[in-house]
Amino acid sequence: MNAVVLFFPALSAGTLFGNPVNGLVAPAGVSVVFGAFIFGIGMQLGGGCASGTLFTVGGGNARMLVTLLFFIIGSVTATHHADWWFALPSFPATSIVQAWGLVPALVVSVAVFALIAWATVVLEKRRHGALEKPVPSEHEGLRRFLRGPWPLLWGAIALALLNYATLALAGRPWGITSAFALWGAKVLDAAGVQVGTWVFWQAPANAKALASPLWQDITTVMDLGIVLGALLAAGLAGRFAPSLKIPLPSLVAAVIGGLLLGYGSRLAYGCNIGAYFSGIASGSLHGWLWLVAAYLGNVIGVRLRPIFFAGERRPVTLTGC
Repeated sequence: MNAVVLFFPALSAGTLFGNPVNGLVAPAGVSVVFGAFIFGIGMQLGGGCASGTLFTVGGGNARMLVTLLFFIIGSVTATHHADWWFALPSFPATSIVQAWGLVPALVVSVAVFALIAWATVVLEKRRHGALEKPVPSEHEGLRRFLRGPWPLLWGAIALALLNYATLALAGRPWGITSAFALWGAKVLDAAGVQVGTWVFWQAPANAKALASPLWQDITTVMDLGIVLGALLAAGLAGRFAPSLKIPLPSLVAAVIGGLLLGYGSRLAYGCNIGAYFSGIASGSLHGWLWLVAAYLGNVIGVRLRPIFFAGERRPVTLTGC
């Protein structure tokens, strides 16, 4: 909700601090539903989302390197098939900010967020008697800021402000997974595969990214920043302790999860950052469709987890993703 309040006025005006800005608005159709659904499954098997994968890699989680590798493979594979998926039935790319106007779009969005929050509280209390307590910390003030864990409210505000800063600096909201497809395409191109002949990479923006050095790709630079930031945070918290002892079933889950994450994110025009967070903040209807489909995928993924992770029991009821 914080991001919506910040983004909608800027997107309605078309400029922010004198610079032109555009939202991440995409068609809402079959590819989004299928992509977000398998992405949700991949989140549970792979062990995180796109930003979560980068964060845990930076934090020293060796298993997540496997997830990241197959995330990249799944992403670039999806670009080879993207023209078929994107030709399936869909509603046109629609921004409610442009279609309805600033005030109606803002009021409706805030009302929907309030309804979701209310329903979540009611369901959680009905199933468990009370809301889950925040994670405690032995640190206070600046020490908690440096060593964590942060309260959820801090994180929510920080994410909204950083995405707003991205909008101001890059001219568009935060995205993550387009870089994974680009990294994979660069590797294939260097190996002699004619990636540039694929329809996906013939789009002007994609062709330019493929032909340019990686350090000129904003998403790549930001993704590397996540990894380095996580590395710094893990070091400050004294939690950087990589281990190569990965059970085989967990390793298999990382492979499957990574492929689903990568393939799904390209079909759905992004992940929980680019499609869900930035999509809804952009007023794009595909962001809300992504939310519903990814939730259902997570429900399935949670029920599959006991197959791969020892000690986990199949849940009787589910409270969320």
